[in-house]
Amino acid sequence: MKFAFVLLAVFAVNVTCIGAEKVQVYILAGQSNMQGQGVVDLDHPMHYNGGRGILNNVMKNPKMKDVYAHIKDDNGEYIVRDDVFVRHVTKEETKTGRLTIGFTSYSGKHHIGPEFQFGHLVGDASKQPVLLIKTAWGGKSIYKDFRPPSSGGEVGPFYTQMLDEIKQGLSAMNEEFPQIGKNYELAGFVWFQGWNDMFDKDALSQYEDNLVNLVTDVRSALHQKQLPVIIGETGNMGEDAGENMKQIRLAQKNAADRLHNAAFVKTTAFARPKEESPNVTHGHHWFGNAESYFLIGDAMGKAMIKLKGLHRK
Repeated sequence: MKFAFVLLAVFAVNVTCIGAEKVQVYILAGQSNMQGQGVVDLDHPMHYNGGRGILNNVMKNPKMKDVYAHIKDDNGEYIVRDDVFVRHVTKEETKTGRLTIGFTSYSGKHHIGPEFQFGHLVGDASKQPVLLIKTAWGGKSIYKDFRPPSSGGEVGPFYTQMLDEIKQGLSAMNEEFPQIGKNYELAGFVWFQGWNDMFDKDALSQYEDNLVNLVTDVRSALHQKQLPVIIGETGNMGEDAGENMKQIRLAQKNAADRLHNAAFVKTTAFARPKEESPNVTHGHHWFGNAESYFLIGDAMGKAMIKLKGLHRK
């Protein structure tokens, strides 16, 4: 109750804010694939398969020239946007800044996640500044770690921490991003998770209900019953998947269908072979292929724009 009261106070302050246009805040949540595992520039022949599937190389594909045209400037440097900002808490630091490469759980600027292209798209579609609050941890299930209150039992510690990081990000906006101030509105919630729930019978069978409960409880906690929601499919390794993964995918789709103002985003088409990727043993991380993460973010961004009735510039 104490947390809920504090969170309510944060939103109450926002309601009274006037003046500058409201910053559009999107929450990007989930597990390691939301953290981001797409390799940007690491190309060691032994550890990164000689750079196959890294962002520096996939964007050279002439068939994809137009798709990647906006991410580098005329000097070959990755664009740093002045209208889209990111906050992501990692084990080592709280990363804050203008959208570019590197807003993942890894140090440095060698990886991307779905936030990269998602941020580019919603930034282009928004007249107001955009803030992405990423809150994600590897190896977590909804059944236990993110377990929402409506599912009964012990509330998952990472469900609580997710809400806490959202509250912290909103409270610290004026300090961390003084150029955009503290006047905001919650614009959307993006969920990308599912791997860990595949390996427990009860977690698998309850996944759909738990996901519906999680979205409903998050909306309630944020006092945004109509908050637009995107659910990303666990599409690792494409359509040729085992029965457990197929069941998770169906549960994700069904959950989106049961929720109002929500959309399910298929991702299987974005899987790339391990032979064409930097991390050949990391199937759970899309083999680290940057194009996979770029296209996942692209699909999520387009779905959010459609859901909100926005128009890309």
